Amino acid sequence: MARINKNESRAPRSMQISSFPELDDPKAIGATITAEIDGKDVKVPMGTTILEAAKKLGVRIPTLCHHADLCVAGVCRICVVEVEGQRTLQASCAYPITAPIKVRTYSAKVRRARRHILDLMLSKHYGECYACARSNNCELQALAKEYGVDKFRFGHPSEPLFEVDRSSYAIHRDMNKCILCRRCIRTCIDLQEVGVLEVIDRSDKTRVATFMDKPLSDVICINCGQCINRCPTSALRANDPTDELWAAIDDPKKHVVIQTAPSPRAAMGECFGLEPGTPVTKELNTALRRCGFDRVFDTNFTADLTIIEEGTELLLRLYKALVEKDETVALPQFTSCSPGWVKYLEHFYPDYTDNLSSAKSPQQMFGSVIKTYYAQKHNIDPTDIVSVALMPCAAKKFECNRPEMTSSGYKDVDYGLTTREMATMISEAGLDLPSLPQSDFDDPFGQATGSGVIFGATGGVMEAAIRSVVELVCGIKVENLFDHADVVPVRGFEGVKYAELPITAVGPVPEILAHLVPNWDWLKGATLKVAVCHGTANAHRVMEDIKAGGKFSECHFIEFMACPGGCLGGGGQPIPTSPEIRAARAKAIYAEDSGSEVRKSHENPAVLELYSKFLTDGPCGHKAHKLLHTHYTPRGKYIT
Repeated sequence: MARINKNESRAPRSMQISSFPELDDPKAIGATITAEIDGKDVKVPMGTTILEAAKKLGVRIPTLCHHADLCVAGVCRICVVEVEGQRTLQASCAYPITAPIKVRTYSAKVRRARRHILDLMLSKHYGECYACARSNNCELQALAKEYGVDKFRFGHPSEPLFEVDRSSYAIHRDMNKCILCRRCIRTCIDLQEVGVLEVIDRSDKTRVATFMDKPLSDVICINCGQCINRCPTSALRANDPTDELWAAIDDPKKHVVIQTAPSPRAAMGECFGLEPGTPVTKELNTALRRCGFDRVFDTNFTADLTIIEEGTELLLRLYKALVEKDETVALPQFTSCSPGWVKYLEHFYPDYTDNLSSAKSPQQMFGSVIKTYYAQKHNIDPTDIVSVALMPCAAKKFECNRPEMTSSGYKDVDYGLTTREMATMISEAGLDLPSLPQSDFDDPFGQATGSGVIFGATGGVMEAAIRSVVELVCGIKVENLFDHADVVPVRGFEGVKYAELPITAVGPVPEILAHLVPNWDWLKGATLKVAVCHGTANAHRVMEDIKAGGKFSECHFIEFMACPGGCLGGGGQPIPTSPEIRAARAKAIYAEDSGSEVRKSHENPAVLELYSKFLTDGPCGHKAHKLLHTHYTPRGKYIT
């Protein structure tokens, strides 16, 4: 299937067929049409679907296969309506309005059709709702209740037909619960351009499958979990370790610590009835302690640490390329904090893995520091520490199980939890998150900056890096270049962003970097070229440009995030998701940044103390490389 750029306008498939030649008429461009829906008139641009027109009137039409992020499929038929003059019912999500029409969204005929469709779906839907991971958040269950389904009129499976695929560290597939809406396929092919899933067979044997029916662990799945966030049932869900985690919490010999990333804190409230974008950071701290965690830490601490290490690595690469004239240096440098993106690169562009920063993600840096520095400081045997990461991402489960993530001498992070799983644990503990009192993070990893917070939004890593580079290299306050230190050019949900930062002046080399370079004179007059992209469909676009020697091949640093919107749109975030919901979460993240006392990673006093007391050979030094990086170094050597 052809790749699709989600940032270019794309007409739904139903609008691309020759049945509606009016849409190909240049005179139709900009034309408006009046449609009558349930007796009310609405003016819409030609080509607007009935579903979209109904929304403008506030008329709700139920859907299952439709999703705001995805192209039109029109396969579930739940959204059928009556169109005057049409012999059969029409799928409102796929019917473009090309002439004045009259529509009835509800009638006896429509109601019976929808009920029959639901009954047919349920006749192949194995399982009991009360024991399902999506109970009370399942679109099929909600529609069955809405349409008065109180018995299985066409039967119900007594035994599962398919074995559940539990091979992946990140995602479980249960095709016994699949309703063939094809959202997962459109997500994987159109939205992410990975292409793990496709429909096979025909008629009543139709099903969603991987290549040659192989388990997820054996195909090119990048573990992003975007398919989970768009699945209307529990056919796809994250690999949930909460039973093991409860056992660890209940074990008096175990010291259980948790780090929380900014994106879950901007979204967790949605699981408790709050509006998207309602921050619950300090209420969550209280909830986690009441659940039994011994310490609650802020992942933003190691986000700041990541900026120092990754930024230093970039400067070393540039020094080798510009001063030492080493043509083997891999530029542009790619960010490495999104495990879905890393796996995408490994699968689709393996020749460019040297461009990845060797810096670990903030999650993995935290795990390594916890089982070394923290364990030593508090005289705790690392074997008794259970390190947990609350993340917005299904791929973080895969990342913490990668074999190279053991630089502490132990498994650096024991469990990765999604926002949804943590919400379930809080509810299981009998806690109502919004009503809990607020409390702070624990020391020594409770101090973080606004730069660490904005890691949760696309462009955040780049903005944090620019804030520090301007001050460390140029010797001037970043506020002198960007109002309030807000690097607006790299913000927003545009698929790919590009920016240039001329270095017109340089300052002295700060003490923390003095062991690496003698001065910054070699950067004076240079222009730092950077780019930001989110979603692997956009990553494909950028990588193909780099391969062709285009504009992005001239960049020095590029931020890649696997998920649309960055971490705030991660595959472990609350369901549902939509562009509006992701925008609300981003607003909460930037509000927390603007309210931070310290907004630059290199000014985090706790990070500076870590270097002075533990990572004493400085950023990208031997100890930092051993604990905070994977094996590849900017000097092209491997640390064993």
